[in-house]
Amino acid sequence: MYIIVGLGNPGREYEGTRHNMGFDVIDNLSAKLNIDVKKLRFKSLIGEGIYKEEKVILQKPQTYMNSSGEAVYDIVNFYKLPLSNLIVVYDDKDLDMGKIRIRKKGSSGGHNGMKSIIYLLNSEDFPRVRVGIGKPKGDMIEHVLGRFNESDKTIVDNSIDRAADAIIDIIENGVEHAMNLFNGGSECLL
Repeated sequence: MYIIVGLGNPGREYEGTRHNMGFDVIDNLSAKLNIDVKKLRFKSLIGEGIYKEEKVILQKPQTYMNSSGEAVYDIVNFYKLPLSNLIVVYDDKDLDMGKIRIRKKGSSGGHNGMKSIIYLLNSEDFPRVRVGIGKPKGDMIEHVLGRFNESDKTIVDNSIDRAADAIIDIIENGVEHAMNLFNGGSECLL
């Protein structure tokens, strides 16, 4: 069993913002895996399905970014999930737009949603997929809660699609394989 958590903020006013890249990847995975993410449970919208004989739960916490750990803690403890089977996907300001980076574990990197998850799980030992949103040119909050330019749409859509493919590769072949395949350039494809 795998739980894939996409970080973001609930509500229409946050749709399409840089900080909601995790939600966007979950929406992409939802379509690829044919799993509807509509049930309200564990302070989240969730969807459950089977992929290659493996149970997969897609989760979009509805707690707002800074409290994401509450929703993740609840679902991980309910299912007694080993943290190696928890995959968190989120935006990363330290990666160029269009890049993705997979890690087996690590710090929050200053991301408040990840800080919340790491604090409540009391561990950094779970895989994550970071999706680059680029460095802010001004105020950090304005940057992460802002939207991409129309001219960036193709790059952003491609990175969302590749992040979803990377998560599928983690499920099929493991984190190491996905790291070798997807880390590096922005043009890695399956």
